[in-house]
Amino acid sequence: MKTVTQLVPLAVGAALVAGLTWFLLDRDVVLGTWLLAALILGHGLAHVAFVVPAPDPARTTGARMPWPFDLRDSWLVDRFGLNPGIVRAAGMTLAAMAIVTALLAALATVGIVVPANWWPGLVVALAISSMLLLTLRFSPAFVIGFGIDAALLWLVFLSGWRPEG
Repeated sequence: MKTVTQLVPLAVGAALVAGLTWFLLDRDVVLGTWLLAALILGHGLAHVAFVVPAPDPARTTGARMPWPFDLRDSWLVDRFGLNPGIVRAAGMTLAAMAIVTALLAALATVGIVVPANWWPGLVVALAISSMLLLTLRFSPAFVIGFGIDAALLWLVFLSGWRPEG
């Protein structure tokens, strides 16, 4: 439980940035659109941690938190005896989907290269692939990721906001 409480400052920071972003978007301030694009891209790039090797335990932070991104430690392997290779391949595919859709959604947010009318589908694809990946290798540390995904789905389905284009 100690590792989860250590995430509180990050969660508070993420909530403040999300609130500022919504404040700017709601008032049609261009900076809000760019901030949203940066947040979407950052969220997608966080999924790179599932693809890179785990850091050396000797170089971890003072939190001593185990590396939560190791797909070999999936609950599907432990509980159901699934082949770790299959779980890892599924996780790598979901990570790649999250990363690519985040990049495309960020570009669509600001209307660069990717058409703005693709934005809702890209954001939904990002959120769903992210949620599936976070569920595949569940860790309490991923609560913030689930929250970001839920916020993105809210933005698409309930907020009424769309990028101009």
